[in-house]
Amino acid sequence: MSKTYATLGELKPGSFIIIDGEPCKIVEMSKAKTGKHGSAKAHVVAISIFSGAKKTLVAPVSQRVEVPIIDKRVGQIIADMGDSVQVMDMETFDTFEIEKPKDEELAAKLQPGVEVEYWVVMGRRIIMRTR
Repeated sequence: MSKTYATLGELKPGSFIIIDGEPCKIVEMSKAKTGKHGSAKAHVVAISIFSGAKKTLVAPVSQRVEVPIIDKRVGQIIADMGDSVQVMDMETFDTFEIEKPKDEELAAKLQPGVEVEYWVVMGRRIIMRTR
């Protein structure tokens, strides 16, 4: 199971939401008052976790939206493969490759032996920070 559901009104900046099939972090959210003909609307601005693209969503506050389930895990870097790094999970000892993050500062810290926090979101993995 990679996602769950919530109403748009329950979410706030810092929450995660799926927009156009892409897991995103909400950076800005405003709610408009109820109009003469309908429900209050929410305007959401979010940034994609994987691509960094800005996404917007305008929908009724009562609308059910998809929320990604984020599995936060710890791994250790085994090898630098150029554009990606090989990581071993510290609990299961599985090894796999993860693409290096776009953030230059974080990518520079990724050396063999370094422990990282990585997230598994909708079947995809991303390195979030070093430990």
